[in-house]
Amino acid sequence: MKKITAYEIALSGLACAFSTIILVLGVYVDAFLFTGYLLASIALMLPLAKRSWWGYILAYIATSVLSLVFAAGLFWNIIPFIIFYGLHPLVNELQLRTRVNRWVACGIKAAWFDITLWIIWKFVVMMTGVSYFDKYIIPIILVVGTAFFVAYDYAMYKCRYKINCLVDRITRK
Repeated sequence: MKKITAYEIALSGLACAFSTIILVLGVYVDAFLFTGYLLASIALMLPLAKRSWWGYILAYIATSVLSLVFAAGLFWNIIPFIIFYGLHPLVNELQLRTRVNRWVACGIKAAWFDITLWIIWKFVVMMTGVSYFDKYIIPIILVVGTAFFVAYDYAMYKCRYKINCLVDRITRK
């Protein structure tokens, strides 16, 4: 097992701090919620740029726990991050390391995203009693959710490349 360097620990700490701040800000500012998920996921890519798997896992766990603590009354807004958005960068990195076919992986990740959306929908219905689209929610999630996920996944790969370039540039100096 590879020993974690001080630089990887620092990247993991930065990732955790940025992710937690952005995610909690997103929880308290409703219009910023999805952006909070997105930016927190991007911040969590920092340890992965140095292939620090443990750094990523610990930053993800710490971000999830700290966000739950700081957003105590609004914990349901953290659930999508815990189920999907926080783990997505790790799954992308594992996909690239194991060289799984990108179309197969995209299908599996899209199904994971759709299941996450369905769980969130059921949670919203349970908490609010609002079930306007309950009869049509599965086709809506399968069409709109999957189309959104494909664009999201592509954007995350581009962000991964930019983060890796940034971290490489910083480490060379």
